[in-house]
Amino acid sequence: MIDSLVLATTNKGKLRDFRLLFEGSGIAIELPEDHGVVLDVEETGATFTENALLKARAFASALPGRCVLADDSGLVVEALAGEPGVRSARYAGEPGDHHRNNLEVLRLMEGVSDRRAAFVVVLALVLPGGVEIVVEGRCEGSLALEERGTNGFGYDAIFWCDDLGCTFGEASPARKNALSHRAAAVRALLARLQSLAVP
Repeated sequence: MIDSLVLATTNKGKLRDFRLLFEGSGIAIELPEDHGVVLDVEETGATFTENALLKARAFASALPGRCVLADDSGLVVEALAGEPGVRSARYAGEPGDHHRNNLEVLRLMEGVSDRRAAFVVVLALVLPGGVEIVVEGRCEGSLALEERGTNGFGYDAIFWCDDLGCTFGEASPARKNALSHRAAAVRALLARLQSLAVP
């Protein structure tokens, strides 16, 4: 098993989530800036997988010998034909703003009864030597009628999780991370790494 990996992000919310999710795994989560690397990778992919791999490969090239993890994630709304999808971070325009994105989704969903939605994440891990591991995590839910809660980030305040009985924005980080799309993906990734370590 690896003992550390570099998370290809500048998003403090993601960093907080991943550090919680990897607790107890024996894997330390570092940032590119810890190694003097600052990159702005343009996410030009048409899918979460393409964007996650774009970022992971770019940072792995800049950090030879390091294990690099990147993710791409977003909100997928049934009634919006899968949007915001890969455009989740900047759905309401540039620069990206969580509150404006939430309001735009809620505006588009006014009067819509089918409020099914899911959070989807793809994790791409590039190991020294070029081995790539890609896993996906998904959390089903629905859209609240308004923003609720100030925890989390992104669309957490409008994503209702039946199992929690509240939005992700109202849940504590520990409760959210027990059921989130990232939690599912990290479990899948750790299982893959464990299988690699078995002689």
